[in-house]
Amino acid sequence: VRMLDGDVNDIVEAQSLSLQPQHIDIYSASWGPEDDGKTVDGPGVLAREAFRKGVANGRGGLGSLFVWASGNGGLRKDNCNCDGYTNSIYTLSVGSTTESGRVPWYTEACASTLTATYSSGAKGEKQIVTTDLRHTCTSGHTGTSASAPLAAGLIALALEANPALTWRDMQHLVVRASSPAHLQADDWVRNGVGRQVSHYYGYGLLNGGHLVEMAKRWQRTRPQRKCFIQVVYKPMAIGSRLSVSQNVSSSPCLQRRSRGIRSLEHVQVQLWLTYSRRGDLAISLTSPMGTTSTLVDVRPYDTSREGYKDWSFMSTHYWDEDPQGTWTLHLENKGDAYNTGLLKNVVLKLYGNEEDMAARQAAPFVVAKCVLHNRDGTCQ
Repeated sequence: VRMLDGDVNDIVEAQSLSLQPQHIDIYSASWGPEDDGKTVDGPGVLAREAFRKGVANGRGGLGSLFVWASGNGGLRKDNCNCDGYTNSIYTLSVGSTTESGRVPWYTEACASTLTATYSSGAKGEKQIVTTDLRHTCTSGHTGTSASAPLAAGLIALALEANPALTWRDMQHLVVRASSPAHLQADDWVRNGVGRQVSHYYGYGLLNGGHLVEMAKRWQRTRPQRKCFIQVVYKPMAIGSRLSVSQNVSSSPCLQRRSRGIRSLEHVQVQLWLTYSRRGDLAISLTSPMGTTSTLVDVRPYDTSREGYKDWSFMSTHYWDEDPQGTWTLHLENKGDAYNTGLLKNVVLKLYGNEEDMAARQAAPFVVAKCVLHNRDGTCQ
């Protein structure tokens, strides 16, 4: 799709993201806001609607798959949770690792990254071979811009093995087909269901063979459930640090009898706050099962006084956890002691389904006897 060789605006983006959604299964994108360590920006109204319609109606209702490069602003301490494309629940965000399993210099550490594939590293390390302009090839493709298409290719193989997968099925499979392997990082932790996760790599290096084999056996994920909970009702001074806790166990949208959320998928925190120097404020979220995810860390180049105006941070680190219990939001000033701000509004947004996904066992092959499929994934 040709969209980056002219003026790019909300209309152009929306048209590109919604092109032929009944014929195009996977949209791979390696673009977004400036990776300058100070921008907070995301899709406009039309592009957001294109994402929503894509997952609702694309591929005959199974959902278009949007695979996104997580960003290359690591040198400027950027955070892809300040990029509204990569931190959307509708996109599958992909990071990078070098051939030796190290964190590349350009990688942005953020909680919205789901998985990682190989790409370039330091001078002398291998880069990615791919097609190029003027009917040529290149052996010098670099950054997360190369990682997202690699992931899209592996996802295409999984979709070929089981065309009936929904957009959420694919994210569940990617979580399970990714592993720490030999990837080096200082922030690997085990979440509440025992999976290792990192802000650099998400759930780790994506294994195409495992992805395809699991796709053949995957039973469809139950419908998405949502639970939005107001946490802050009046302005609170942030000071040097501030923690806000909310027990969500009594929330109607989490009750088992009303088919509430049993297993988490995406978690968002929608914030409205003011701050004298936005980049000095670190924000993290701790789940009832004890998993702490950094929503945004210090960004030295972000000197904005605007704060965050209804900005939604997203984390994938709580995947399959039980949402019941107390959630705690932490805000900490890591800059000048004279920094001041007000936390005006917080909404905790939980997405998941009613099944205990951590207990799900591998099913028999569900597509083994099918040779030809209809567009909706059913056997002909």
